[in-house]
Parts: sequence; structure tokens; C-alpha cells
Amino acid sequence: MRATANAMSAARRYRRQLSLPEQLLWRLLRQVRRDLRFRRQHPIGPYVADFYCAVAKMVIEIDGASHNHSQGTDERRTAYLHSVGLQVLRIPAAEVLADPEAVADALLRRCERVTGPSTTQPRG
Repeated sequence: MRATANAMSAARRYRRQLSLPEQLLWRLLRQVRRDLRFRRQHPIGPYVADFYCAVAKMVIEIDGASHNHSQGTDERRTAYLHSVGLQVLRIPAAEVLADPEAVADALLRRCERVTGPSTTQPRG
């Protein structure tokens, strides 16, 4: 699942130009507890995932106007990601724009179901 040089270069470039839905979601996901750490614009093989949660082996794609992928490209990308053992969750950009907190909460719950309950205890 090693990233290609092109994907790594593209990921760096994409991190500097997040779409508005990606920015809104990233602000919320970057603050979550450490056991569900998310990465933005993460290179995987020849592709760049909008968001990636390693412990849940989950790729999150925000689908909207900023993505210039044809349906065939999305299908090949999804097939590749599945072939390396990753789940792919597609979220319409309009949903993120309408209620980013609800989308972030749903993502966290979904990732928690895959990974199990947190064993990290808050420090007091």
C-alpha cells in the first residue's frame, strides 16, 4: 500500500487547497481523541484519500464539484482501496456544508464501531 511519488506530491499540493467542505470537516476531525486519529489528503498507492483513519482502515471521500473524477475513475479507485483492505465511505459535500458537526459525529461513531470502544481513560 506504499504511495507513489505522484500521489505524495499531489497530496502535499491538495493539503494547501482544501475545498470548503474538507476544511469544515478537518477542523472537527483533527480535534478528536488520539485513538481515532485522522489524516487529510493521505496518499495510498496511486491515489489520494480526502481523509483516512488508519485504526479503522477507513477512507472518507467528500464527493462534490471540486472532484473532477468520472464515475469510472471513482469505481477503479474504490476497487483498488478495497483490494488493499480499506473501507471507503463517500459523503456528499452538500451534507458536510449543511451540518459538519453531524457528519463528523457520524464518522466517529462509524469508526468506533469498526475499532471497538476506546480504552483510553481521560486524565483527571
